[in-house]
Amino acid sequence: MNIGIVTTWFERGAAYVSKAYADILDRRHNVFIYARGGEKYAKEDDKWNAPNVTWGHRYKTLGTRIRWIHFKKWLETNSIDTVIFNEQNDWEVIVNCRKLDLKILSYVDYYKQDTVDLFTLYDALICNTKRHYEVFQYHRNCIYIPWGTDIRLFSPRQNDHDTITFFHSAGMGGANGRKGTDSVVRAFDRLKVPARLIVHSQAGIEKYANVAEIIQKNSSIEFINETVTAPGLYYMGDVYVYPTKLEGIGLTVAEALSCGLPVIATNNQPMNEFIVDGLNGSLVDVKRYVSRADGYYWPESECCEESLYAAMIRMCTEYTNNKLLDMKVNARVYAEEHLNWETNSSSLCEFIENIEEDKDKQSNLKKFRYKALAMSYADRKTWCDDFIYYARRIGRKLSSLD
Repeated sequence: MNIGIVTTWFERGAAYVSKAYADILDRRHNVFIYARGGEKYAKEDDKWNAPNVTWGHRYKTLGTRIRWIHFKKWLETNSIDTVIFNEQNDWEVIVNCRKLDLKILSYVDYYKQDTVDLFTLYDALICNTKRHYEVFQYHRNCIYIPWGTDIRLFSPRQNDHDTITFFHSAGMGGANGRKGTDSVVRAFDRLKVPARLIVHSQAGIEKYANVAEIIQKNSSIEFINETVTAPGLYYMGDVYVYPTKLEGIGLTVAEALSCGLPVIATNNQPMNEFIVDGLNGSLVDVKRYVSRADGYYWPESECCEESLYAAMIRMCTEYTNNKLLDMKVNARVYAEEHLNWETNSSSLCEFIENIEEDKDKQSNLKKFRYKALAMSYADRKTWCDDFIYYARRIGRKLSSLD
């Protein structure tokens, strides 16, 4: 089979998820990447720019919009018969693909209350968390494949810290502080015992205005602003503290556990699908749930900072009593037994190879087409982008005739 994966394709979590899929599928099939335009390209990075990668048009308005003419040519050039979409929330390309003789799939991550039924347009869905599967098990071809990680790449490394070190991945700062960085810094700043905190961010400290002053004044906090390729900087810590408000898959939780770091995280899915409280980490109470402005299906879960502070104190105590080592061992063992992507994805190829034809393909397209297109066209800025693009093309052709 010739399989195409449509995805973000540069140093971001979503791209690593797509890469994990590609690595498994590539063993039995030809895999082609359509690098959807978005935040940026990685054309200069040999890790991401390979012969099987095609770079899509970048819309200034970002999002997941795809230029159909370019995309269709990619499908035809590579004789692609199966397309897997990652976080595709612009539906026009799905409607167009539905009209062609190919199978379209999605591994589920981003969806809203009013888009759940639109996933009927896909031939099959892959859910990597129980929470996603609970929503989409209505689909005729939906499978639950537990998420995991490369446990060989993400492996424990010995450190010689003279005091307990908490490690926190802040990402890009996130919409509305999604990673819980503010809470981590405030809770750590209250600690009266010897400890260190390392905050790794792909964005500058100005993105954390609420706690920037604390970070700069507390000598026990190290702020690292750098993009680091896998396996990242987990080796710098003893405990991964990650009171995230919302996760699609929980990528870094699995990575941290695989590196032998006990994890402190919010007691909500999917984090509590990986963490057994007291065994390989600690689950922090939820203070309140808040709906997201973009209408994402699941609300954000803001952690209780008092509960977070207490969890960090417990980890410090375990470190002092030399019991944290047991929890580190438990974290790695749990990853080996439950989070090995090699094992968890063993049914992926067979599932894709045996997807049955959707007998209701045309009726479903007729039923959902206009709703899907209406959602795609709601953003008039994309219309403006298209107008400017084609106006420039026409202008260049006219100029060449002079």
